[in-house]
Amino acid sequence: MTTDTAAKKDIQKLQRAIIDGLEDVKAQDIVVFNTEHLSPLFERIMIASGTSNRQTKALAASVRDAVRDAGFPKPRMEGEENGEWIIVDCGQAVVHVMQPVIRQYYHLEDLWGDTPIRLKFGADKPAAPAPKVRAAPAKPVASIKRSSAAKQGVMEAYPSKAQVKKTAAKKAVAGKAPAKSAGKPAGKKVAAKAARPVAKAASARPAPVRKPATRKS
Repeated sequence: MTTDTAAKKDIQKLQRAIIDGLEDVKAQDIVVFNTEHLSPLFERIMIASGTSNRQTKALAASVRDAVRDAGFPKPRMEGEENGEWIIVDCGQAVVHVMQPVIRQYYHLEDLWGDTPIRLKFGADKPAAPAPKVRAAPAKPVASIKRSSAAKQGVMEAYPSKAQVKKTAAKKAVAGKAPAKSAGKPAGKKVAAKAARPVAKAASARPAPVRKPATRKS
């Protein structure tokens, strides 16, 4: 591998690490310019916006950590105290993290914007294919009929408790209903109840009045 190819891969790797660090904290309006022909000190100028001092500081810290995790030396940082404009010097690339008002005022794009670079945002990971779901084979009609008949046979051979109680109740009702109407004679209570109206009727009749006997002179 030649020196130029290795250097090109290094700058691309560094550029990718910086962009990932900016995206992790939701940086706005990220732009990258190739400055190889403009300065021998660095090859990339990168500009991004943060909406507040807190976000610009978080963006600069995220870039520093991402570059260090990618295997490059720890970047130098300037302007952290103010937070309006923070410069992260990553060696071959310099990152300007600015608030929108400051960025619009200085407009660094006019100074370094001769050769913009198209960016690919997000991770370059291939999407995982969706798992294939196999449909269950449909049962033929004959097997469905056989299974329902077998199920019915099992239910008849091994009835549940509710079915046993229901069958016993039906048999009891069918056997006891005629016996009640034609079998046992009426008891004492029934005879007494039947005799009460007769006694009452007999007691309600008035006794015959007897006329006094007359004496013969």
